[in-house]
Amino acid sequence: MRCVIARFPFDLTKSGVLESMRGVKPEQVTGESVIIGRRTYPLKQVGQVITRQDRRDFSAGEVLRAMTKLGFTCRGLPQGAPSRALSPVQHASAMLGAPALA
Repeated sequence: MRCVIARFPFDLTKSGVLESMRGVKPEQVTGESVIIGRRTYPLKQVGQVITRQDRRDFSAGEVLRAMTKLGFTCRGLPQGAPSRALSPVQHASAMLGAPALA
């Protein structure tokens, strides 16, 4: 299947994606994810592996569309995940149990 990720066309197949992701250790899922084989990978990690491009060059939505068209199961944000991204300071404060700042 031909798809465009980061303004570049790619010919992807389900077997090709499975082969590319073989042996790749999944990172912790903090956002949208895709199930490839028996593992759950963050969409940005999959996009980086299959396109060999920097994660900042494409959106998770581009990879989501491609993986869905190929027949992989994709998932949204995990339950209880914050709806907005926290700054590093806010994240560290939350981990230390400090009260949230407005």
